[in-house]
Amino acid sequence: MCLFVILILAGPRTAGVLWWIFDPVRWDHTFTSWIWPVLGLLFAPWTTLTYVLVRPGGVTGLDYLWMGLAILVDLVSYAAGGVFGQRRRTVTV
Repeated sequence: MCLFVILILAGPRTAGVLWWIFDPVRWDHTFTSWIWPVLGLLFAPWTTLTYVLVRPGGVTGLDYLWMGLAILVDLVSYAAGGVFGQRRRTVTV
């Protein structure tokens, strides 16, 4: 529940960092090195959070659907940022 509230209020990167601080065993079990979660939280935060959520039991069945949706959300967030950034630069005459 607290993770959900943090996601809404502060975004996936903050939620990931706080989750990593408060539950390091889960993150250590998911990743063998610290570099992958750092890169994941920087470039694909929703995918990283979803992977940490589903990985301990193994990624099977519907977990692939959740991973696909997380990848889609990350891609859409990058695309939407470009669209809105481009819209601000457009000058109408």
